[in-house]
Amino acid sequence: MSLPDELSSHKIQFYVTTSYACGYLEGRASQSLVATPHHLISQKHFDDLIKKGFRRSGKFTYKPYCEFCHACIPIRINVKNFMRSKNFKRVIKNHQHLQASLLPLSFHEDHFRLYLEYQKNRHEKVSANDEDVNQYSEFLLQSNIDSRLIQFQDQGDLKIVSFVDIVKNGISAVYTFFDTSDKSVSYGTYSILWLINWCIEKKLDYVYLGYWIQESKKMNYKTHFKPFELFINNEWRSFNSEHDTIQLLNNIK
Repeated sequence: MSLPDELSSHKIQFYVTTSYACGYLEGRASQSLVATPHHLISQKHFDDLIKKGFRRSGKFTYKPYCEFCHACIPIRINVKNFMRSKNFKRVIKNHQHLQASLLPLSFHEDHFRLYLEYQKNRHEKVSANDEDVNQYSEFLLQSNIDSRLIQFQDQGDLKIVSFVDIVKNGISAVYTFFDTSDKSVSYGTYSILWLINWCIEKKLDYVYLGYWIQESKKMNYKTHFKPFELFINNEWRSFNSEHDTIQLLNNIK
């Protein structure tokens, strides 16, 4: 695998984890390539690594590195070319009353309660205990780089919380959770549209959306933001539809 030249002069090493159950495709095992030691991964290192398909979870910088599966493909939006469909314009109009606040990484009780509710409704996690606070903090509140949280409120009521990393050429969406009680809203879509607009305001080029998995319905929304770019064979390629992507992947296979 090709790695940034800047890493060669530092004591950054990479290791492959042992296998663990895939969180997206049932019955499959996953492995990750992790950059270590995490305390030496500077902002400059991360700026280089995210362009190579890595992302961050807590203090760890990683990318999927499965021996028999290549389903996880890094995806990003080039904001200069992004096309606002009628539906996207409608989502922006219907949610523009939300008040966004940019905050440093810190624990907020109402954020944590919304997180637990989101996990229960979207991921069927029904139990909550003291370990959840530690897991939440390790996952979302620990970072060695420029990371922020963005909260969206409706007249003081918390509706969306997004965690992001700010990198040299864009913004990486780390994790977002939101109020799932109202089915008439599109909080998830709006949070991404807000990041795209924020990226444009900051004169940055990309919104990184993590990984797209063709076989995972949970990931389908990522290719709705067109055109999108996928990191395939160590280069970013632009696509206008999921159909074009699938055709290319089939040809590669």
